[in-house]
Amino acid sequence: MYTGSQRAHNPYNRNKFSGNFKRKFFHRGKRNKLAEKIEESRFVNMPSFTPTLEYKPSHSFADFPFSEKLQANIRYCKYVQPTAIQDEAIPYIIAGKDVIGIANTGTGKTAAFLLPLIDKVSKDLTQRVLIVTPTRELALQIKTELQKFAYGLGIYTVLCIGGVSLTAQRNELRRNPHFVIGTPGRLKDLIRGKSLDLSKFHNVVLDEVDRMVDIGFIHDIKHFISLLPLNRQSLFFSATIPSAAKEILRSFVKDPVNVSVKTQETPENIKQDIIKVKDKARKIEQLQELLRQKGFDKVIVFGRTKWGIQKLTMRLINSGFKAAAIHGNKSQNQRQRALDEFKKNKIQVLLATDVASRGLDIQDVTHVINYDQPASYDDYVHRIGRTGRIDKKGTALTFIE
Repeated sequence: MYTGSQRAHNPYNRNKFSGNFKRKFFHRGKRNKLAEKIEESRFVNMPSFTPTLEYKPSHSFADFPFSEKLQANIRYCKYVQPTAIQDEAIPYIIAGKDVIGIANTGTGKTAAFLLPLIDKVSKDLTQRVLIVTPTRELALQIKTELQKFAYGLGIYTVLCIGGVSLTAQRNELRRNPHFVIGTPGRLKDLIRGKSLDLSKFHNVVLDEVDRMVDIGFIHDIKHFISLLPLNRQSLFFSATIPSAAKEILRSFVKDPVNVSVKTQETPENIKQDIIKVKDKARKIEQLQELLRQKGFDKVIVFGRTKWGIQKLTMRLINSGFKAAAIHGNKSQNQRQRALDEFKKNKIQVLLATDVASRGLDIQDVTHVINYDQPASYDDYVHRIGRTGRIDKKGTALTFIE
């Protein structure tokens, strides 16, 4: 066990506010729910020394009937053997089936839906694809991955997210793009302004659906589905299916194939432990002590609030660490710059609120540190999934008071 301390920053922890006020409004955010009490034991998982059976795919990427240009792009990206979700979902998507894909974070599901859809569009440029994601960062990451796979195929993609020019996105949509990737809020704005007509999209992907339900986008998703053509291919990807998502499924998919490769809540290849601290005043010092240890080369630190994360970032920078933050008060350009610097190893520590916990695929993250405990165990699972990607090893540490 590591030694350290935990105390979630509470902006309402002032004498003039009553306890009832704090209980009602602290952690409210978009989810409007109190923080879940998580047992300490759930933050501890020492990987077994018994080796787990390695997944043996039924296909190689060369086996799939993709165009030669797409196959060349796949080889250039050094994709050889599919992951479980790719191996099992791609043949059904190629066959035109609706698919419900359930998989742990970090298992390669983005490529599982992108590759067959890129092939479909490249062979019929009248096809249109809509991909809906919960966060800007995930939308941007999907676009980046799509552009690598679709290089030289004449496929045009538009990113529709908040924090950047709405006018520019309207202008891009006039070019009738093959792929539109967006977040619910911005997509709704574009639909309301008649810049986006969902009746043209016969291929639709809802990605990280559990997160979209969790942060209150369920009504927007239902509205989008009502605007789609009845004759379409619908792909639904999630780590879990909350009860609210089942209502979406009934109207979204038709005679779907269920592909579930989820084995457990947290991957075996992520070592999980807690940091116990008795002196709260030394919490930041103990974080710094950890970050100075050998092996903490590429670290994501998660906190609860935008204010707390920004303050912690400045403390680390003033102590000589190369660090940057992403949270809701940062502009989209600032958030993207921080992510790019982290990916290129120009900074050691990326600090973030839960805006970054879903879908970000950053190679070789050595550690995830929960400086503040997550609001729910589901949030914890997605936070720590930023390390140990695609069966690599990683470590997750959670500060506990």
